Amino acid sequence: MRKLICVICALCAFHVSAKVRLPKFFADNMVLQQQTECNLWGWTDKGKTVSITTSWDNKTYKVKTDQEGRFDLKVQTPAAGGPYHISFKDGDLVKLDNIMVGEVWLCSGQSNMEMQMKGFKQQPVEGTTEELLRCKDPQLRLFTVKRNPQLLPQTDVTGHWDEATAASVRDFSATAYYFGRALRSTLGVPVGLIVTSYGGSACEAWMKADWLKAFPKVKQTITEADVKKLHQRCPTALYNGQLKPLVGYTMRGAIWYQGEDNVPRYDFYAPLLKAMVEGWRADWQQGEFPFYYCQIAPYDYSLIDWKDSQLLREQQQKAESLIPNARMAVLMDAGLEYGIHPRKKRQAGERLAILALSNTYDIKGLPDFAVYKEVEFKNDTAVIAFDRSKEWVYFEHGTTSKNFEVAGQDRVFHPATKVWVARNHVYVQCDEVKQPAAVRYAFKDWVDGDLMHDGLPVSSFRTDNW
Repeated sequence: MRKLICVICALCAFHVSAKVRLPKFFADNMVLQQQTECNLWGWTDKGKTVSITTSWDNKTYKVKTDQEGRFDLKVQTPAAGGPYHISFKDGDLVKLDNIMVGEVWLCSGQSNMEMQMKGFKQQPVEGTTEELLRCKDPQLRLFTVKRNPQLLPQTDVTGHWDEATAASVRDFSATAYYFGRALRSTLGVPVGLIVTSYGGSACEAWMKADWLKAFPKVKQTITEADVKKLHQRCPTALYNGQLKPLVGYTMRGAIWYQGEDNVPRYDFYAPLLKAMVEGWRADWQQGEFPFYYCQIAPYDYSLIDWKDSQLLREQQQKAESLIPNARMAVLMDAGLEYGIHPRKKRQAGERLAILALSNTYDIKGLPDFAVYKEVEFKNDTAVIAFDRSKEWVYFEHGTTSKNFEVAGQDRVFHPATKVWVARNHVYVQCDEVKQPAAVRYAFKDWVDGDLMHDGLPVSSFRTDNW
């Protein structure tokens, strides 16, 4: 009898002292989005009241858990600053320390987002050694979600927050790091980056099943066997395992570097990406938050028995006009002919930062990506005009380019024989085509893009739809 009483007392004591459990991303060293109602959530025993105190204003919030033991609340965050702490108490105390308040960005995609500053085996990132010597920044915080494709939606991820040091930056996404570094330098506030990515992942893997119903070419019924076989290419698997747990983490916006895996399915990528972004925004309930993405860089896809990646790049350009509050960073000059993982990750991250700083933070004086507007045929000459080109276009390596092709009504393309620029127009002629009907620029898998505007490359394009 005495033994039974002891067991009951022990159980009661355990129940009373049950601690609040938080998702891994609510932890020491985290960054919360400034000047907003910031979402927090976690779990403890059902029906319990949890007290949450925020040190920046010493305000205490009380919330009761539901039947599953989950609690949700919003806390008001101040202007950027810190470090602060947050206390959670339902009997025992859980305290999060060294919290900064600033700008938070979600960073997602496939291998070129995942690629760490140290690079992949025998695939380095340009400038890593020099960057690791100067990367220490206690106000730049990094969180990487561990790979985890799943059949069903998960409630948590594996990962931890770190301050930027040589050790943490070395193992962090190079693209995301350079993006965050640029924001830190320009804005002068703490920045938090959450990377959830997976090399070789399909766009479809980052989407809910309901969002994919509009795309009959995508497998609709997913099983555990599909996840085990396809992993990061399995529709919905990365949404379930690596994105769903993050949904609701209050942030400023998202950056995205993906598309290589969708090259063989390029034909519906623009509406697919649009559906993904709309789905993410609906889940987060933060309105049309900014979405900035990289166009895939040139690469010789014949090395992996694929082709026509220029058509995927075209779809990515099209997506920019389909998705509100979204812009694309062009990487036509930053590819690698023999490698699908370009070394120039600084260009990728900083160009994404240019888009964010210009369009989200309204920083003046930064350059913009010019885009193809229209073509006019005047006898034997094609005259190409551009939008967003107030500084006029030019060629990176001289006064002409070898990246233009011209076709007549026969639809046979020939290399242009004379190409020149005047103001924001490119003029193209071809000795073999006296009556041009179409022009293409850099419209192939591998090309070293040389058409520029204000220090930034112009996307490959075609004036036809053949």
